[in-house]
Amino acid sequence: MEALVIGAGPAGLMAAEALAEAGHPVMVCEAKPSPARKFLMAGKSGLNLTKDEPPALFASRYDSAWLAPALADFGPEAVKAWAEALGQEVFTGSSGRVFPKAMKGSPLLRAWLARLAASGVELRNRWRWQGFAGEAFRFDTPGGERLITPRVVVLALGGASWSRLGSEGVWRPWLAEKGVEIAPWKPANMGFEVAWSAHMAKHFGQPVKGVALQAGDSRERGEFVISARGIEGGGIYAVSRAMREGAELWLDLLPDLSAAEIAARLSRMKPGESTANRLRKLGLSPAAIALVMEWGRADPFRALKALQVQHHGPRPLDEAISVAGGISRESLSDRFELKALPGVFACGEMLDWEAPTGGYLLTGCFATGLVAGRAAAARLG
Repeated sequence: MEALVIGAGPAGLMAAEALAEAGHPVMVCEAKPSPARKFLMAGKSGLNLTKDEPPALFASRYDSAWLAPALADFGPEAVKAWAEALGQEVFTGSSGRVFPKAMKGSPLLRAWLARLAASGVELRNRWRWQGFAGEAFRFDTPGGERLITPRVVVLALGGASWSRLGSEGVWRPWLAEKGVEIAPWKPANMGFEVAWSAHMAKHFGQPVKGVALQAGDSRERGEFVISARGIEGGGIYAVSRAMREGAELWLDLLPDLSAAEIAARLSRMKPGESTANRLRKLGLSPAAIALVMEWGRADPFRALKALQVQHHGPRPLDEAISVAGGISRESLSDRFELKALPGVFACGEMLDWEAPTGGYLLTGCFATGLVAGRAAAARLG
C-alpha cells in the first residue's frame, strides 16, 4: 500500500484528497460505521465552514502562530471556492460567518465523498486502529485483525471531545511510546458548571442575548444559554480559554448604555416600582433579570454593567466542542511529519492548537489536512 489515512473527518478526507490529486492510491480507515460524524453533527445547527475575514485577522484567532502558513494556503477564500466546486453554494452572514446555502453538512459531505471515490480513494468503515505491531499499523476490522505497512500514513484521529462521534484520544499512548511529545488535553469551547438556585429552573434553555462578556483581556459581544448544568453557547465559548486559565467572567447586560444613561432612565421611573419591573423597562429579558437576581441581588442596578458570574469550572472534556492539547509543535516538522516516525504525518485536532468556534475550527482542520496530505504525497515522490 502506498498511502493510508486513519480517520475520515474533515482533516483526514482533505489529506486523502491531496494524495489522490497527486496520483497516489489512498485508503482511508474509519473506526465508526460512517465517516465525518462530528462534521455532520456540527452541520445540524448550520454548517459554519469558515469566517470571512482578512487573512492576518483570521490567523490571529488561533493560539498557534505556526499554523499561519497552512491557513494562508487554505483560508476563508479557499474554503468557499472548495465548497462551491462541490456544487454547494455558500453565503456570508452579517457576522462574517460562511455557511452553505443548504445550511447542513450532509449535501456537502455526499458530494465530497463522491468526488473522492471517483478519484480512487477507498473508504473502509469499522476499521479501528489498535496501535502498532512492530512497523505495521494494526487494525480491528469486520474481517478480523489486519496489519498494514504503507509507505506513508496520515493520522487524522481527532482530539478527545465528543467520543461518541469518534474523537476518543485513545491514540495518545501508542504515539507517546514512539517518542512523540503530546501536550495534556484541555477542554475548549465548552460550557461552565453553575449550581443554580431553584428559581432559575424556569429559565433553563433560555438565551441571554446582546451582552458583553469580559474574562481577563478577552471581551466579546454575543449571547449564551442558561442550561440545567450551567452556561454555554457562543458568547461563553469565545472567552472560555481565559476562563479555563482562571480569569473571572463579568457580564455587561446593557453594553449599549453607559452607567450614566442607565441612572438617568431609572430616575424617570415611578417611585415604588419593583426592581424586576424597573429591569424590564430597561430592556432586560426575563432570563437576564433572573441572572441579576441570582448573582447581583445585593446591588442589582450596579450589577447591570458588571455582573460577576459564579461558576464551578468547565464542563467535562467529553462535552467540549473542541480541545486544546495534542501532538506538540516540537514533535512535528514544518509539514506536520512526526519527527519520531518518518513517513507518518498528523493533522486536525490531533495537533496542539486552539481556536474559537465560528468557522475557525473547521478551517483549521481543512488546512492542516491539506498540508499533511501534500507533504505525504511529496514524500512518495
